[in-house]
Amino acid sequence: MIAYYLELAARVLVFGGFVLASVVASAHWLVATRRITPFHAYARFGRQLGAPFVKPLEQRLLRSGGNPGSAPYFLFWAALLGGLAFLALVQWLIGFVYTTLFAASAGPGSLIVFAVDLVFRVLQFAIFVRVIASWFAVSPYSRPMRIIHGMTDWLLEPLRRIIPPLGMIDVSPIVAYFMLMLAQGFVVPALQRALS
Repeated sequence: MIAYYLELAARVLVFGGFVLASVVASAHWLVATRRITPFHAYARFGRQLGAPFVKPLEQRLLRSGGNPGSAPYFLFWAALLGGLAFLALVQWLIGFVYTTLFAASAGPGSLIVFAVDLVFRVLQFAIFVRVIASWFAVSPYSRPMRIIHGMTDWLLEPLRRIIPPLGMIDVSPIVAYFMLMLAQGFVVPALQRALS
């Protein structure tokens, strides 16, 4: 019951953020395409509503050499994609808590199997994040990426020495991901049989 209300609250929060970003972006678009004047009530309302969110985005875009006039659109896409990611995170956390409680109630053997399975899933997720971050040129020296690299280097570096890249594509993360999936498929069921 708590999970239902928690997920409902997250959905309402995301929907509210999306509506706010939609109003701000649509007011900006209407003014930019000259469908309404900048002094129209809707344009003023959109500017006032989005000012606390758009101003920091404008400054960040200006510092990075972008067009600060695009800030309302960035706000819209950040609200949309960030909201979906937030909902996915809330649903994952709720599922994780339920799974942990179920594993704990089934006994210590089940909890060990759950922990081993969780380690495999975290490593797979770390490899996925590392690949996506490489596409967007995220610095490997940033704090989150140092953690990700520390979690995955022990597996990827030996594979890179064995498997040559295919042109500009490094296939070692793909191989590592599938190796982890295979190992998880063998280790977790074997552990379940041994502990039950």
